[in-house]
Amino acid sequence: MSRIMGEKRLKISIVSRDTGINRGTITRLYYDEAERVELDVIGKLCLYLDVQIDELFEVERLE
Repeated sequence: MSRIMGEKRLKISIVSRDTGINRGTITRLYYDEAERVELDVIGKLCLYLDVQIDELFEVERLE
């Protein structure tokens, strides 16, 4: 998410304000610290950032 926001020159506070998503949630996603994300948040972010889900998240194998 930090790459996408950087390319679009978006700040966490702006994304939070425009989407209504809690700033803390956006911050955790930005720094790859989120452990879970609600589906409505994913939907809002995809629409707002004009990206597909696979551009926001990548799957890592747990070992």
